Amino acid sequence: MLRHRGIAAIVASPLSRAYDTALAAASVLGLPVEVDDGLREVSFGAQEGQPMSQWFSDWVAGTFTPPDAESFAALRARAVAAVNRALARPAPVLVVAHGALFRALRAEMGLEPNVRTPNAMPLFCEPGRPWSLTPAVQPVA
Repeated sequence: MLRHRGIAAIVASPLSRAYDTALAAASVLGLPVEVDDGLREVSFGAQEGQPMSQWFSDWVAGTFTPPDAESFAALRARAVAAVNRALARPAPVLVVAHGALFRALRAEMGLEPNVRTPNAMPLFCEPGRPWSLTPAVQPVA
């Protein structure tokens, strides 16, 4: 799906589930994978590994942050900073990260943030330089 799209750089989370996905894409695209710690998954602190149905929407809304967890606002700031670093590379850049991070990016784009996308689903986002709040987001066909 990513062939012939002109991808010039790959940046990934250091966590294995994203990094391994980036390596698989890199082998097809013939590109190296750069790691950005800012793309790592969020820490849910005391709620880590617990069912999300009771508190997750409140976390996304910013009305609840579990003890010792990263707030959604902090995740948004971290996600935007990481994407801006990625955009400093030759474009287009393939960013491989995690669900909560992409929810934060959706929020920054003015889209409904609490949308679950299937694992490994490529999305094409075209932010301005630096990050703008009005990019187009669409699944890659």
